[in-house]
Amino acid sequence: MMVKNNVYYGIIRFGYQNIVVAIVLLFLWWLITLSDIPSFLLPTPKSVLLALWHERYTLAHHGLITVLEMIAGLLIGILLGSLLAIGMIFFPVLEHWLVPVVLISQIIPALSLAPLLVLWFGYGMSAKIAMTSLIIFFPVTSSFFDGLRRVNSDYLDLAITLGASSYTQFRHVRLMAALPAFSSGIRMAVASAPTGAIIGEWVGSAKGLGYIMLNANARMQTDLCFAAIFILILITLFLWNLFNRLIKHFIFWEKT
Repeated sequence: MMVKNNVYYGIIRFGYQNIVVAIVLLFLWWLITLSDIPSFLLPTPKSVLLALWHERYTLAHHGLITVLEMIAGLLIGILLGSLLAIGMIFFPVLEHWLVPVVLISQIIPALSLAPLLVLWFGYGMSAKIAMTSLIIFFPVTSSFFDGLRRVNSDYLDLAITLGASSYTQFRHVRLMAALPAFSSGIRMAVASAPTGAIIGEWVGSAKGLGYIMLNANARMQTDLCFAAIFILILITLFLWNLFNRLIKHFIFWEKT
């Protein structure tokens, strides 16, 4: 119950803290649209709000699909990244073999991998989830692995002196010390998740906010494209704040 209250309170406070920034940005946007910029290049805030209202059911339907892709990609990417980091700690030889593979997966542009993932996994949600997992895989793995191996040696020496096994050392020393670094990787993963989902939807999809953006752009419906971007921003902010509050609750010793 306390976790839920903390999360709800954090979300509400997050909204109040950012409402002023949103108002300022909307005002600046409105000022820019007062010039002679064509509406198909930069729509007015009013036209975007109208698009949000008129297409609310369509945006809600496609937005839900993108949310599911992001959440599934986050869970899979965090799980795989965590397992790889733990594996490299217990079996150091894996570091020499797997780190180059992880780096290569990030060097290759996401747009060049997306068509292959669509070819392999089809036009459904699987390819978008795989794309999201691939993008967030590196920050989770690198941050968690860094945290696990940069533990204070005095703590490990004390655990060894007390006769702790390798598993006990990992659970009570390495893991606890690495959780703050791991939380930073999760935050970066949440911020990067929309990129994977949207790129996957751009390459091959008939659903999702990326599909809405692509079609709206082709039809010169810039207001609808902005509306989809606005929904994506709200989703990302909500997920980031939700994960952030949960992290702060469970990793209460982390410096914020």
